[in-house]
Amino acid sequence: MTFENYLNIGQILVSIVLVLVILLQAKGSGFGAGLGGQTSSFRTRRGLEKTLFQATIVLMVIFLAMSAWSVAAV
Repeated sequence: MTFENYLNIGQILVSIVLVLVILLQAKGSGFGAGLGGQTSSFRTRRGLEKTLFQATIVLMVIFLAMSAWSVAAV
């Protein structure tokens, strides 16, 4: 296997984990909230919600870096 193959497999795995983390955060938000029908006040994230939020940011940065590296490697 070449380095590009390992990079592609890693990118697939990171994207799957990223989708799962985002889906775990979607609790409590309905279709109407996505269209602006429900207003919510700002609040502090605590516990698992904060960890999922931070994991989303880290995974997104890793995914973007791997994507840029994959394009540059071609």
